[in-house]
Amino acid sequence: MQQITDSAVRQQFADARASGKRAKDAAESLGLSEGAAVAAHVGAHAHPLKAIRLQGPWIALLQGLQACGPVMALTRNASTVHEKTGVYENISGGPAMGLALGEDIDLRLFLDHWFAGFAVFEPAASSANPPAQSLQFFDAHGVAVHKIFVRDATDRAAFDALVARVAQPAGGPVVFTPATPKAAAQPDDRIDVAALSAAWGAMTDTHQFFGLLRQHKAERQQALRLVEGEFTQRADPSAVRHLLDEAAMDGTPIMVFVGSPGCIQIHSGPVHRIEPMVTPTAQWINVLDPGFNLHLREDMIADVWTVQKPTADGIVTSVEAFDHSGELMAMFFGSRKPGTPELQGWRDIVARLPLRETAVAS
Repeated sequence: MQQITDSAVRQQFADARASGKRAKDAAESLGLSEGAAVAAHVGAHAHPLKAIRLQGPWIALLQGLQACGPVMALTRNASTVHEKTGVYENISGGPAMGLALGEDIDLRLFLDHWFAGFAVFEPAASSANPPAQSLQFFDAHGVAVHKIFVRDATDRAAFDALVARVAQPAGGPVVFTPATPKAAAQPDDRIDVAALSAAWGAMTDTHQFFGLLRQHKAERQQALRLVEGEFTQRADPSAVRHLLDEAAMDGTPIMVFVGSPGCIQIHSGPVHRIEPMVTPTAQWINVLDPGFNLHLREDMIADVWTVQKPTADGIVTSVEAFDHSGELMAMFFGSRKPGTPELQGWRDIVARLPLRETAVAS
């Protein structure tokens, strides 16, 4: 099969964007990953959308963003988009992992999944508005792991200077590879459920959960199901909308985690404006607050779980939503700092969530 040329990609991508498609959807309409579509815009060409390939180390690049002032950080997966505006501060880490612990920009970075980065310049639909400027990072399969967008309050001169410093000299094309199918979870009867439950009950920190899954070779939702009734409970898919509505009504501050293959992005604080939106192809629940936007595809929710994890500060409760592929869409917690117990207001919200009355067959 003949591959589409970069010139054809640029024209067809522009047409798809002009029709109103988001960048990811526009790329997929061409049979390409988003990363491959962006990479086709590197170098000299006549199309208005321009891309400049960037070079690491990625931690140093992110540290350079502080001088740019407020920007918008975006992390998404197939169903959920998390947007947070603030300053990149307190960035630390190495080649494989990192942290951003700013007042507003709170990230857990898995940098070994950051394969390629680009500075992207896309003209606005109206010539009266400045072009959209962003830094976009992709994994080896062309899946976006994190994006950073210029905003009105951004120091554009500092942003341009950062791009100039980290621009990669001309080189070969970026080659993304197709993703391999996700390995199937091992059968339930291969897991020692009693040992899994005992280890779960012995946790002293929520971060130990990832090691627990590895130790017992359990897939995340499989583990939730195996300890159902003890540490977990199935909620109705409408629970996500209920918890956002209730948190907005009573002012309970929450934490919202959304992850990509290379980043987990966190909002901590209250939410206010909760807006559903139905289009011909999707049903969304949105948080539309100054500094924080969340866009979650309600029609893609297959399973929601309430999850309790023991810690040194007492039980910590999360609400976790999964799509029909079994992928984690988003996690919700009561806002808290290490060393402090969970908010009673959050526990009250979780206790009122509608439950799924009939268990779904495995």
